[in-house]
Amino acid sequence: MIILGISAYYHDSAAALLKDGVLLCAIQEERLSRIKHDKSFPEFAINKCMSMAGVGINDINCIIYYEKPFLKFERIIDTITAGIPFSFSHFMSAIPLWVKKRLWISSEIKKKLNYQGEILFANHHDSHAAAAFYTSGFDDAAIITLDGVGEFATTTIGIGTGNKIEILREQHFPHSLGLLYSAFTQYCGFKVNSGEYKLMGLAPYGKPLYKQLIYDHLIRVYPDGSYELQMKYFDYAEGLRMINSRFEKLFGKPMRLAESSIDQFYMDVAASLQEVVEEIVIKLVVVSKDLTQKNKVVFAGGVMLNCKLNQKIVEAGVYEDHYFYPCPGDAGSAAGAAYLAWHNYYRKENRGVLQDEVYLGHEAIDCKGDRIEDILSHFKVPFSVEGNVYNKIATEIAKGKIIGWFNGRMEFGPRALGNRSILADPRRAEMKSILNEKIKLREQFRPFAPAILADKASGYFHLHSYKIQYYDGNSSIQKRSGKIDAGCYSQRWNRTDSNCLSK
Repeated sequence: MIILGISAYYHDSAAALLKDGVLLCAIQEERLSRIKHDKSFPEFAINKCMSMAGVGINDINCIIYYEKPFLKFERIIDTITAGIPFSFSHFMSAIPLWVKKRLWISSEIKKKLNYQGEILFANHHDSHAAAAFYTSGFDDAAIITLDGVGEFATTTIGIGTGNKIEILREQHFPHSLGLLYSAFTQYCGFKVNSGEYKLMGLAPYGKPLYKQLIYDHLIRVYPDGSYELQMKYFDYAEGLRMINSRFEKLFGKPMRLAESSIDQFYMDVAASLQEVVEEIVIKLVVVSKDLTQKNKVVFAGGVMLNCKLNQKIVEAGVYEDHYFYPCPGDAGSAAGAAYLAWHNYYRKENRGVLQDEVYLGHEAIDCKGDRIEDILSHFKVPFSVEGNVYNKIATEIAKGKIIGWFNGRMEFGPRALGNRSILADPRRAEMKSILNEKIKLREQFRPFAPAILADKASGYFHLHSYKIQYYDGNSSIQKRSGKIDAGCYSQRWNRTDSNCLSK
């Protein structure tokens, strides 16, 4: 049985192909269209996946979309209606997109792919949860998902057992840690849905001077792990911006203009938000442990791209084992949706053998069968064929050269993990500045990821255990005390519909 999972139309469109429970390939559309965060229907990615697997459209038994458009549209209509007349600009921006295309996913799939088979739709956060759990290798685990918003949910706690996933609690829009982070992303002058990682990279340069201000005015956190944003400071539910003038007045400075210089104030704001989010999520992790009583946990959703947050979660030691899905955003949900169809709709018991959780893209340049050497010769690019390429590369790196490394199958996810990577000598103090200024053409504060042999890692990197602390919603930081009874969760947590798939 062959299942095609698709995510599209918001950001980071992707396609994933599952055969008899085994994920064969998964590719983001941007890697083929060369449009950053491409949100269009992933025709290139779909065709490449089918080509890699040696199948045609008539061989596909099912296509599943990663969320439910009509349910999402219901939330948008509810939000606009509640905000009238202030939501008129939101109405004029959103409704034409939905009426013209986003509501008619089935028609788009049939028309663009000439497909006549079965089409399914999964809940957004169920797709996140499935991607994390079914690729983790765990037979039994708690599941936590955090992002901006799916249909209604923004945060969920669930469990995975064998082939079954169950979402136990979910928090709904407009209260969202992902949207809180995006609001600060915009305030600090970066682009929403693509600049959040810049805000994370900026945070280490600041001090959390405004953490208490955030807790006192922007978000209230409750003992059961739920939270509420103070919406009078945010505009995303009604308007076209994430924040409003009250937000800017609260911090005493206007929103930073894009591409302008970054002063210490915005670094301190970024550091403050980062620490707030870390504390809230760790509290959520503690609550999930009490609720699920599991020893292992998996994570997905765009918030989990925050690697500093992930480090803090591991250091907290609430769970014995952790798995952070390497493509936790919407692109990864294409794979999660395919897994949901296999396990939840067709009720297949076989979880399959994971081919590779990261290197799921295509292996070589596809230019009508031409060899790479022929392409380089055609464009008059100088090259040589080395007998021992690894020695050659090591020698060049030691000389200070910067290497563009292309080898094996492409990574699935937003990060270069060794197969499509820039390699340089980290011993040179000036190397980060050279890479940012001359190669990446980006801000100087932006970091790079180190690569190191596994048996040498402990000599350079250390995880630090610490006492779990989090905000209690009453202007103080308190240690965890006791367990939370599963029956005392507040109405801010929503119990979910177990029917996660529909036609």
